[in-house]
Amino acid sequence: METFKKVAYWLLLIYYIYVFGYASLEKVFHTKSMMDGMNFLGFNYFWTTMIGYGELGGWLIVLFGLYKAEFRNLGMLLLFPFAVGAFTSHMAHHEFSHYFNALYVTVTTPIMLYLDKNFRIIIK
Repeated sequence: METFKKVAYWLLLIYYIYVFGYASLEKVFHTKSMMDGMNFLGFNYFWTTMIGYGELGGWLIVLFGLYKAEFRNLGMLLLFPFAVGAFTSHMAHHEFSHYFNALYVTVTTPIMLYLDKNFRIIIK
């Protein structure tokens, strides 16, 4: 069972890194399709760029976390609001063809944090 958890964690993480990597870079480099999509969602040039840099920062922390696990968890916690925001925006605008990746990163963030033996939340 422990092996299954490790394999599941790393498979989830690979696609998680891919999704945030391409989404953040498309926003930062202002690809036409991403800028048009974000404009449709109500985000102008400035906010799309800021969201892109925020996602890029969290994504880089997750990548650095491949060497230091605590940074990976920090990056995931920083990216979680972007995931929830993307999912909410796509659902509110009935963009069902684009919402799978947002749903994926929203659902898998807590799953990966749960599966990571280095992450615990303690409430006293």
